[in-house]
Amino acid sequence: MKNDHLNVSRLRADLLDAITPHVPFDGWSEPAFQEAIRATGTDPALARLVCPRGAVDLAAEYHRSADRALAQALAGADFSGMRFRDKVASALKMRFDLVDRDLVSRGASVFALPQNAAMGAKLVWETADLIWRALGDTSVDYNWYSKRLTLSGVISATTLFWIGDDSEGHAESWAFLDHRIENVLQFDKVKTQLLKVPGLKGLLENLRAPAPMAAPGHVAGEEVA
Repeated sequence: MKNDHLNVSRLRADLLDAITPHVPFDGWSEPAFQEAIRATGTDPALARLVCPRGAVDLAAEYHRSADRALAQALAGADFSGMRFRDKVASALKMRFDLVDRDLVSRGASVFALPQNAAMGAKLVWETADLIWRALGDTSVDYNWYSKRLTLSGVISATTLFWIGDDSEGHAESWAFLDHRIENVLQFDKVKTQLLKVPGLKGLLENLRAPAPMAAPGHVAGEEVA
């Protein structure tokens, strides 16, 4: 079972490497997917088995591969002495440095489509969850959800800003990011007010975090190779 999963992961990675040169011109599209199949010499039926949605699945794999790289980078990062908001900002900047803007821009277009919106939201949530866990979040109540929800909003908004930002060193994007993180920190005040709403307090207090997620792109319970 594990070897089968590794083989699937390897084939998906090969297809991803083969499709990326075509994405800036053709997008995460069926023609680009077919080019990746031809370039890797993969049996079309096998490629479709590994990526049922074709290029859309490879766009998701591109996002998750960056998450895996971020997880490794954060594991070795030294954030000692930094304010928590600066740790979050640094983690997000590291994430942006791991991707190509053209590929992300094309991906944003794909995941904006109604049929792909749920997947796009799930991918952003996975990134938010990764960052919170890497920064030591141990919440198991409603805070688990509120933290990931608000950070997902920051990631989505900053990504759209970053895609169109031509300022030197993306300085305007980082200023935008800092402002959005400030909004997240202000959310704690909102939560305090929500807990005063009759009925809502009990609902929030009964929320519990789900079981730990597998690393992006891997099966729960499996060791990441």
